[in-house]
Amino acid sequence: MQTLTRAQMADRIGDIIGTSKWFTLDQSRIDAFADITDDHQFIHVDPVAAKSTPIGGTIAHGFLSLSMLSAMSYDAVPRINGVTFGLNYGFNRLRFLSPVHAGSRVRGVFTLNAFDQSKPGEITVIFDVTIEIENQSKPALVAEWIGRHYLGDPAP
Repeated sequence: MQTLTRAQMADRIGDIIGTSKWFTLDQSRIDAFADITDDHQFIHVDPVAAKSTPIGGTIAHGFLSLSMLSAMSYDAVPRINGVTFGLNYGFNRLRFLSPVHAGSRVRGVFTLNAFDQSKPGEITVIFDVTIEIENQSKPALVAEWIGRHYLGDPAP
């Protein structure tokens, strides 16, 4: 994975900074997520019942699609030189726009929205993220995602 300096990252505000590989959200992954979260709504786990709905089959949980952002960011977003660890700080905005049918492939597109170094030893990064669904024009979700990154050496 590419590593950038803080100055290089700050210069990329407004740019697409990374696009992840495709991840498959197949029925086994959906079922495992349902088991972990105790969300067994039929639209996710019962292909026969889900087929009779207007959606036409099982779909991934919205929160499963959302949770894939971590893996997508590890795959696509350059690391920041000097950062020892990062934390998910949350979202300013999040919208689920299109269902992800079982077996679909999704990927994340990350646009750097903000890069704040005003606190010593800490960087706040905001990404505009889109999870695209392969062969569909409408994305699964769009969000403004906030991350906090902590430096081993707070010097600029």
